[in-house]
Amino acid sequence: MEQRPAVAPAGPEWPAVSLDETYRILTAPGAPFETREEEIRGVRLRTYVAALNDLRQVFDLGRSWGDREFIIYEGERQTYAAHFRAAGQLGRVLHDRLGVRKGDRLVVAMRNLPEWSIAFWAGISIGAVVTPLNAWGLGDELAYGITNSGARVAIVDGDRLQRLAPFVADCALDGLISVRTTDDHGTGAIPLDDLIGPREGYADLPDVPMPDPGHHTDDPATILYTSGTTGRPKGALGTHRNVLTNVISIAFNNARATIRRGDALPAPDPEAPQRVNLLPVPLFHVTGTNSMLIPTVMAGAKLVLMHKWNPERFLELVEAERVNSTTGVPAMVWQVLESPDFARRDLSSLDSYGYGGAAIAPELTLKFAELFPWFKPGQGYGATETSSVSIGNSAEDYLRHPDSVGLPVPVCDVKVVDANGRELPRGEAGELWIRGPNVVAGYWNNPDATAQCFTDGWYHTGDICRIDDEGFVYLLDRAKDMLIRGGENVYCVEIEDVLVAHPAVMDAAVVGLPHRILGEEVGALVQLRPGASATEAELIAYAAGLLAPFKVPVRIAVRSEEFPRNASGKTLKPVLREQLLAEHQRASDAA
Repeated sequence: MEQRPAVAPAGPEWPAVSLDETYRILTAPGAPFETREEEIRGVRLRTYVAALNDLRQVFDLGRSWGDREFIIYEGERQTYAAHFRAAGQLGRVLHDRLGVRKGDRLVVAMRNLPEWSIAFWAGISIGAVVTPLNAWGLGDELAYGITNSGARVAIVDGDRLQRLAPFVADCALDGLISVRTTDDHGTGAIPLDDLIGPREGYADLPDVPMPDPGHHTDDPATILYTSGTTGRPKGALGTHRNVLTNVISIAFNNARATIRRGDALPAPDPEAPQRVNLLPVPLFHVTGTNSMLIPTVMAGAKLVLMHKWNPERFLELVEAERVNSTTGVPAMVWQVLESPDFARRDLSSLDSYGYGGAAIAPELTLKFAELFPWFKPGQGYGATETSSVSIGNSAEDYLRHPDSVGLPVPVCDVKVVDANGRELPRGEAGELWIRGPNVVAGYWNNPDATAQCFTDGWYHTGDICRIDDEGFVYLLDRAKDMLIRGGENVYCVEIEDVLVAHPAVMDAAVVGLPHRILGEEVGALVQLRPGASATEAELIAYAAGLLAPFKVPVRIAVRSEEFPRNASGKTLKPVLREQLLAEHQRASDAA
């Protein structure tokens, strides 16, 4: 693997600037992260002065980038001018022909195609509430998203059209638009090409403004359905302010690291080469939309879409497109680092690789820093309900706190509370609550769930965390996945981190096994690295050398195949739990 020169390690003088002073510098009047107080839904919150008002402004910015390349997908290449002319044409069709008005819901259900972005910008710019659905969903799940949101129009690709076909009649749609497919299912879907023309003609479309409904920054913009692993998903109702707050927050980590080193923030360089971002996660996920697509447009950067996740294809694209920045969940990062192609690909263009979406073993952070010595790793922590990033860790702070998800961004407050919602002292474990202008307005059409998960502007994350004296947040476990063994709390993340540190283990999932007396015992499943070997007995003995006895798994299922995951890359622990329970029962019966 071709490498650039390594970044010099931080000297004994680091940090040159304290955390308090760093935040003061970056949020001062005139600074890029300057804040002010505003009242939002009855709560006084800090907001970014530099945040744009609405996503229609981002659409107009996208039009201004002209003949720059924008989207690359499987050999197809579209410029900003062509892409945003197509979006403008679709926006006019949605408004004039299909009657979509401000506040109407527009469903987008497709894999990562350029048309996903066209549909998003068309709908958002005319005031529709864009409602992306999980492209992995079955037909009844897609139909649920349409009916639950009350969408008037849905735009879908071929696979989604096929799955949805038996349910279309019950969806009460005013319009169904199909992308890159023929309608062989009798749905009456209108091909997108019939409405805006073929892809090769986008650049010749008229550049006529769409109807502008007049956006308020706190108007609804999106409904993003949560990637829950059980039950029906809930639709998080995001506003323009929520989304545009996140755009600024994702830039904060690097700025904080720069000031901590005692350096000045670099001045904008209009002559700098166009940056290239690679998107390996779904656009329908909050990371794909809020933290990749929208910031890419605002920066006039290039976006490379992956048809489906594959670590070897990922590495090929980084090399071929000279990718500068990308993202992923920890399991994806592990697969990249362990790929047989890793060493032979030229990855020297990469200068940013963020990850999040699941607990991250410190072993991954240290491994990453070793293999990418010319820049320092970073991670973000957030949720669909926080419009992506609320907390972040990067560079020297991350290497010194590799087991922490980091510090809150300037506009977010965090606290750890007990079961009654009372704030706990620093260092004690409890549920993490987050408050800020990025927190969504609630759950669409679900007042009960909204009341359960939001209190006076605070979002209840469901994550068990602690906060240290410096303010660093440590993710211990999901509240619903925490094990209680004989009255002792057992945090799965701690055990997973130990198992992943074993040289033969790529990934680990800890789940509870029922026990008549103790209530639960610790069980685990591990995925081995390619070509590695380890037995259950070896791994239990290894864990016993590093964990308190009550935390040591009594059973470890060893496998080579990848864990099942949901569309956002999170491990499906309920599925793994059922698998381990079945294996455990068979072993018990045999004994």
